Amino acid sequence: MPELPEVEALRSFLTDRLVGRRVERVVPVAFHVLKTYEPPLSAAEGRTVTGVTRHGKFLDVALDGGTEAETGSGAEAGSGAGSGADAGADGLHLVVHLARAGWLRWRDALPTAAPRPGGRGALALRVGLDSPAGGGFDLTEQGTQKRLAVWCVRDPAEVPGVARLGPDPLDSALTPEAFAALLREDRRQVKGVLRDQGVLAGIGNAYSDEILHAARLSPFRLAARLDEDEVAALHAAMVDTLRDAVERSRGLAAGELKAEKKTGLRVHGRTGQPCPVCGDTVREVSFADSSLQYCPRCQTGGRPLADRRMSRLLR
Repeated sequence: MPELPEVEALRSFLTDRLVGRRVERVVPVAFHVLKTYEPPLSAAEGRTVTGVTRHGKFLDVALDGGTEAETGSGAEAGSGAGSGADAGADGLHLVVHLARAGWLRWRDALPTAAPRPGGRGALALRVGLDSPAGGGFDLTEQGTQKRLAVWCVRDPAEVPGVARLGPDPLDSALTPEAFAALLREDRRQVKGVLRDQGVLAGIGNAYSDEILHAARLSPFRLAARLDEDEVAALHAAMVDTLRDAVERSRGLAAGELKAEKKTGLRVHGRTGQPCPVCGDTVREVSFADSSLQYCPRCQTGGRPLADRRMSRLLR
């Protein structure tokens, strides 16, 4: 799943290629991806991109007001999406969440044939830009769980997932003190707290593993029971891990981001491999639809965490 660093890199990538360009066509191929019907997706056609921003794991492509004929006399005002992505009074926003298996594929030249659902590319939606430069991008989604989602709205806050987001982990306003206040009353395991988008926007399964490894904390520790030093270490590990990942991804093309993410991970997805810090074997705890990875020596005092899947096998 693309997380904060990859979505931030996609935001930068699209900013360079979209801002100032006019959207010629938006074609939904897999209709389950479209989560809104008013305004219609066709209302985005003929508008110029004014900015691209990120809300947690959501991408937000802001479009201008278009012509009076395109927006209609009864169009409502939108509030915009923050710095660099203000759509203006009658503008629109195409908000995208790539979910677990979605991705964005940039095309310098789009195929002339009409897009068809299914097939190897698992094409979900296509956005074509004005000529003579042409080009555009496809949204694709692999696998059987179809969760990729697109909203066409006048204000990104109309998207429920955006409206409930907590602070961005890289926002300078999220000081160590503000971070400590978020954890103080939360009695859940710290792994789940880091992944909760209503607490912190943009951290998923992979980077929560990386942050906890850097902070030398067990993923099963209760957030409310972390002491002052542990909270400070967790905040520093979160900021450093995410900033490093953003820097590694900076300037990369969309097609290179997945490989960069994988090579930069130290414990996530590396079950059975040696920890790059201490050399102990990276272990895994599996759940119904996901898993976490950790280093026992670095994070749990050398004790393996209980894995229900393994416990069943050992009975």
